[in-house]
Formats: sequence, structure tokens, C-alpha cells
Amino acid sequence: MTKHTLHAAAAAAALACLSAAGPAQGAAGAPAQPAGTGPAAPSARFVPGPCPRTPEPIEALGTARCGYLEVPEDRTRPPGRTIRLAVAVIKPVTTKPAPDPLVFMAGGPGADTFDDIPFLIDSGLNKDRELIVMAQRGNLYDHPNLACPEVDRANEKTVAFGWDAPEAEQLVLKAFKECRDRLTADGTDLSAYNSTENAADFADLRTALGIPQWNVYGYSYGSNLGLTYLRLHPEGIRSLAIDSPSPPQVTILPWGWSSAREGLDAVFDACAAQPACKSRYPGLDKTLDEQVAELEANPLKLNTRPPGAGNPVGVVLDGGTLLNMMVGFNVKPVDIPAALEELGRGNPQRFAQGRAKDAVQPKGLVAHGLTQSVACAEWVPGTSEPDVAAAGREAFPGWPETVLAQVPQLPFEYDVCKVWNVADNAARHRVATVSSVPALVISGTFDMKTGANYAKDASRTLSRSTSVLVPGIGHWVVPQSKCAQQVLASFLARPTAPDTTCVAGLAPAPFTIAPK
Repeated sequence: MTKHTLHAAAAAAALACLSAAGPAQGAAGAPAQPAGTGPAAPSARFVPGPCPRTPEPIEALGTARCGYLEVPEDRTRPPGRTIRLAVAVIKPVTTKPAPDPLVFMAGGPGADTFDDIPFLIDSGLNKDRELIVMAQRGNLYDHPNLACPEVDRANEKTVAFGWDAPEAEQLVLKAFKECRDRLTADGTDLSAYNSTENAADFADLRTALGIPQWNVYGYSYGSNLGLTYLRLHPEGIRSLAIDSPSPPQVTILPWGWSSAREGLDAVFDACAAQPACKSRYPGLDKTLDEQVAELEANPLKLNTRPPGAGNPVGVVLDGGTLLNMMVGFNVKPVDIPAALEELGRGNPQRFAQGRAKDAVQPKGLVAHGLTQSVACAEWVPGTSEPDVAAAGREAFPGWPETVLAQVPQLPFEYDVCKVWNVADNAARHRVATVSSVPALVISGTFDMKTGANYAKDASRTLSRSTSVLVPGIGHWVVPQSKCAQQVLASFLARPTAPDTTCVAGLAPAPFTIAPK
């Protein structure tokens, strides 16, 4: 569900699922490895090679050790096709690094892992140890790469229609069919691009690099993957840190509604706690309800210039678009009260600009194919369109049914999954990870994609976990919070006793107060 909010790219929510082995304990207090998961695949190997040539130069790659991890595409059907996953081992800042590296698991699924490297370095994650990044199977710089430029081009065009308009649906479904046909014509088995295989890839990477023990850090979908990895391949994991968690056992498609509600409530409550915001923007809940209903009944058609540059584009603002501009971070939380009040007075500019941002899509950077292979196999099975609508009514009672029919960030998903047509992986995926490996669970109160309450589901079965809730931060907390960076560094140094004292003094930043 979307690339992370710091530099938003596509609409693909950031979650995934898999899960737990049970209470039996193995090495280092981790659960015994489930039958059938096995050790690293004997055919897996690391092949040194040049670092990827990224669209924008990444300084750390200039001194990194790079190459590919070669693994089976489908471990359940040997011998078969081999795929290659791009890897970079980034040098630590210190001359006396800790012996246990940190491996990173990106969000998405389908987000460009290498694009995250500057955020990781700015957050100090390679200060005291090596930082290892690997593009999850099917991502940019992998072979095969499950990018869908057809979908990127379709998404650009959908801004001219309502969020759930039939014209938008036709564009999206046609694009996914074209992408699927192209990928499968090359022999790609789309059903092999799931969280089970993804976790096995990281287990193989540790073995192939000869690393006895490492630490794992993942955000959004990477948190699900990290939990999956800990459940199925616990050996060699010293600690697990998950950021903006989406626990496997609760991550199903309708779940997006409760996260949207929780994050918006936190924004409105924080505004009410700031005197200037409270007096300037009273009754935000009511304003939101009124504007969703009004725009759904009478969509606005506007010509708006995308932020930064470019020619004006035609956009449509309806009720579903209004919600998704907030959930997707197109309108930042700090600006939401002002944006809603202005909209109520007939000035939709902030929301229109947020929508126009989607009219400029980078082509081929997001692996929409991986997004759908995971979502359709692991989030959608066992749920239905009525389930989505019911979850929407519970979260936002009284809203138009046409808005509630589409889960935030993944419109038309049930029809997309009929086109994508991958094998169901939900049964072996939706299980809680039970482990005594030290864990850190970080959430932000303003997260509308993976609501902060889901940290409780993640930590409930992690017996040595520490949970941290950072006020006023949205999705992917660590790059946005110096305190969260300090907590993570302390956790990596002492996984069973991290220093979380900085959190007590935190409060959301002041909201934007626009002149009357």
C-alpha cells in the first residue's frame, strides 16, 4: 500500500502477513523452526557485482560491497528457475563496528529499497555496524523486476476521475492485465512472489554472506516480513525492530479502515490539545463528514499545477479522494486542519494540489507486480467487498456507501486480484509470531496506514518486546523522529534494555494556522 510517506510514490498500502511457529523454543530463545521451512536453500549464493545505478546518486553506494543473491524462484518446485536479488553492504561510520550487522526490510511491498538508503543513513543506522539492504524479490534492480509502468501511466490518468469512477477502474484493470501478460510471457511465476519466499530469501542471504548473527529492522510491509522471517527462520537473529507494524495475524484488506480512523482521530485530538489550533479549527470531525458527503454528491473538477513544477492538470475531488489524500500523506497531517477548514470555505487548493501530485508518476520504480502478488495472496483471501463496506461503516458511520466500498489506498482491489490471479497464501501467512528474541515495536500516533493500535497485536506474542509510541508522527517513524532514532540505536546496543526516556517529553508539532 504505497511507497513510504516521506517521498510518496504509488498507492499500495504498506503491510503484509505471515506468522508463528508456536511456543517451542530453539537456539537463542527463538521458536523452533517449523517443519518444512528448512535451512537456507543449498542453491542460494551471493555473487559480487557492481552497485545499482540509481536515478539519483547515493553516496554510500560508492564504497559499498554490492552484488546479487541468487535463489530459486519457487523453493517448493526444485529444480526450477533462479532469480537474482540486488544486495548492498554499506560500511559503518565507526572504525570499530559491532560484529552483528543490521539488515533492512523495506515497506510496500514493491517499494524501492535502495531509494530508502539515504533515509537510513541520515537516521544513523550504519553508525555502529554494517547496514545490509536487499531488494525484495521482484523489486527494482532485481531479475526479474515486477515493475508495471503500464500501471504508473494509468495512475497518472486516474486523477481526472473520481476515486471510484468506472473510467478509473477500467484504466487500472487494463493496465494490470497488460503488466501481468508481459511478465508471465517471460516465464515469471507470479505466485512465487510472496512473503514466505521473501523471508526465505533473507535467511539465504545471511548464510550466503557468512554472517553468524544479525539484527533486523523493517517498516510497514517490512515489519510483516520481519515477523514472518523471525517465525520461519529464527536462527541467527539477535534482535528485531519493527516500525509502523502491520502484524500478520490481523492484516487483511478491510483493516485499512480502522487505521485511517485511528490516525485521523489522533490528528483531530492533537489539534484540540493545541489552543491555537482548537480555536481556529473547531469541529474538525464534523467538517470532515460534511465535506466527504458534499464532494461525493458534487465532485469538484479543477485545473491544478502539481507541487514543484509542471503544467496544470485536470483533477477531480470526490469524497474518496478527499480521504485518500490524507491517508496517503498527499496532504501532510500538520496541514490537515487548515486544509479541511479551507475546503469548507470553498478553497480546495491543498487537496487539489495533493491530487495533482499523483499526475506525475515515476515510471517503473515501484514493483506493482510484487504489491499485487502479496496483497492478492495474503490480504484479500477470505474477505469480501461487503466486509470492506462493513469495516468502513464501523470506522466512519454515515459516510456515503460509494466511499466505503473502496478500502483506503487500494481501490478496486478485488477486481485487480481477479486479473492478477495468484495462488492463495493466506493460510500459512496469517499467524502470530511467537518469540522471545528481543524486539522493539515503534508506532506513530498520526499513522493512517498502519494504525498505532496494531503495535499491541505485534507485541502480544513477543515476550521480550519494548513498545514505543511517538506522538505526532505518521507512517515510517524513525526517519521522522530524532527520539525514535535514539531509541533504535539504544535498542541495537542493548536489545533487552533500550533507553526510551526521550519519548516522555514529546508532543506533536504545532499545526499550520492559516490566516483568516
